[in-house]
Amino acid sequence: MKPVFDENGLAMQAGDIRCFYYDAVTMEYAGWSDEYINAGVSMPGNSTDIDPGEMVAGKVFLFTGTGWRQDEDHRGETVYATADTSSSTVDYIGPVRKGYTTVAPSGPYQKWDGKKWVTDTDAQHAADVEAADQKKAALLAEAQEKISLWQTELQLGSISNEDKESLIAWVQYIKAVQAIDTSSAPNINWPVKPE
Repeated sequence: MKPVFDENGLAMQAGDIRCFYYDAVTMEYAGWSDEYINAGVSMPGNSTDIDPGEMVAGKVFLFTGTGWRQDEDHRGETVYATADTSSSTVDYIGPVRKGYTTVAPSGPYQKWDGKKWVTDTDAQHAADVEAADQKKAALLAEAQEKISLWQTELQLGSISNEDKESLIAWVQYIKAVQAIDTSSAPNINWPVKPE
């Protein structure tokens, strides 16, 4: 027999009842148990006799005080800020917050167009130009290091003909690297280093 409760929630008549529990803070469904309620006793804290119904994947039941409602549950999922592609983990109940998406950007130079990630061609080009500038500087530094001894030998008049030919080839290579327009990155044909 099911207990009968008065207006204060105390059992006027003892009986068995199925209790559906919810979290005191989030109001999230937490499970159920069958309980025997003695006369003069209320139902266990944070419980109701209202059945939430069948669970749905990706949803969670929340007790409203008078019944249950389902809400989205993305907790533990990774979301991405549409402003800057930064990622974070959802730690709240409900739909994904505005300004975030569960869709991961497909590369480093992405921007959100309101519906999907698209390549930010300006950012990608700027990164390509910066990488080309760095490569150009590294190639020039390497070439300068390569010819520094030969330049000293040339100034002292003690350079061999073979080294003089190598020096000329490397100086031509340096001029070719210096002439590279990095604004056309990534479509650059880098000169081949001398043997």
